[in-house]
Amino acid sequence: MKNLFSPASGLLLALAVALGGCVGQEPAPDLSPVPEVRPGILAGYLPTEALPDSLALIPPPPLQGSPADALDRKISTRSLALQNSSRWGLAARDADLMFPQAASIFACALGADISKDRMPHLYRLLRRTLADAGLSTYRAKNHYARKRPFMINGKPICTPREEEHLRKDGSYPSGHAAIGWAWALILAELVPDRADRILARGLAFGQSRVICNVHWQSDVLMGRSMGAAAVARLHSDKEFRAAMQAARKELEGASGKASPSSVDCAAEEKALKEYPPGIPWPARQATVTDASQAST
Repeated sequence: MKNLFSPASGLLLALAVALGGCVGQEPAPDLSPVPEVRPGILAGYLPTEALPDSLALIPPPPLQGSPADALDRKISTRSLALQNSSRWGLAARDADLMFPQAASIFACALGADISKDRMPHLYRLLRRTLADAGLSTYRAKNHYARKRPFMINGKPICTPREEEHLRKDGSYPSGHAAIGWAWALILAELVPDRADRILARGLAFGQSRVICNVHWQSDVLMGRSMGAAAVARLHSDKEFRAAMQAARKELEGASGKASPSSVDCAAEEKALKEYPPGIPWPARQATVTDASQAST
């Protein structure tokens, strides 16, 4: 199986995104009601049969006792040090994917508030791609039915009301990480001059799931893979491309002009600086460092 993180794969994904942006102007999409696939979750752009197949695209989760499993457990244990910190509070906020709250996740990175009234096309775009990215993880989730960290370590999670549901929902890969990374890629494409800030927030959003004690690091890494796969597939969908064009027009001149009113950006920035002791940032660096130690 090809490595989704290899340089060649990265170039192919970039090419797919670039080709999507080169397609001619699409008619502006209407904003007529879209059915819900579950309460509060709008149907995505892709039919079920067109979703990326997580069971085919990602490897099985780490075997118990393997170096990769040891790394997952090491990062999880270190992340428990953040419980009840401001970063723990941000992880709890990141866990809420219901709108309108979810529209504020990237507000500070974007430098603009996203609301149904101010940016209806972008707001709808985020709501619909939530389903595309999130549902792309479920073939693997259901097949592997991996237990979540809190089920192993017995420690609290940042969203205790969700514990019963999470116990029945496979851990690998992370649906939240897939959604957050898909949103980061979409927003970075729409506002390229703020791409680094947006992508950094997307990485932090996925890491919130480890801090929340509901996902292993490998769940998050493979979740990001599925988010990227979903975005690549979405660029071949005519309705999605039209929504991107409409959202881009809404964002022109809006991002970076004023501080968002929906989020305390100073508090968010402070929270994002609180990292578990011994884990470098970003998470990718921690993975490389700790993997080399685990294998020696």
